[in-house]
Amino acid sequence: MKSNEFLLDAFARIREAVADTLDGAREEALLRRPSGNGNSIAWLIWHLSRVEDAQLASAAGLKQVWTSQGFAVRFNLPLPERDTGYGHSSDKVDKVKATPELLLEYYDAVHRQTAEFLATLGDEDFDRIVDTRWDPPVTLGVRLVSTIADCLQHVGQAAYAKGLNPARPA
Repeated sequence: MKSNEFLLDAFARIREAVADTLDGAREEALLRRPSGNGNSIAWLIWHLSRVEDAQLASAAGLKQVWTSQGFAVRFNLPLPERDTGYGHSSDKVDKVKATPELLLEYYDAVHRQTAEFLATLGDEDFDRIVDTRWDPPVTLGVRLVSTIADCLQHVGQAAYAKGLNPARPA
């Protein structure tokens, strides 16, 4: 198995976990915040999607799906267009509202762009420097692994939050 195939599998697992978490989730459950101040499922799924979108687009030299495919307009959040959720206050977390369908549609579009990019990579590509703001500079391989770790952490939090508030029968 080649390195990019491992990464494709890892990102596919994020996609599966996002879909499973959103499956059957009611809109009110998406906005509920554990203990009243934890991150909502909607915010967690939006944030992990934004993180993957921003990190991969930057590393790949592509446009973010958020803006290039019109998701910023469709979500219509009262936040700056380039916002990814880093450092959000409680008030900003409350501003992220979306249906499960829109959240999944956005993540699926991000995942498609990620998978298309990963399919083009050879092992020699992973040592390419993609961010010189750090010491040591960040390689593509490190950026991909850190993105996977961040997204898996957040989708796990979202799944846990969904379990705290199981869907009630209609």
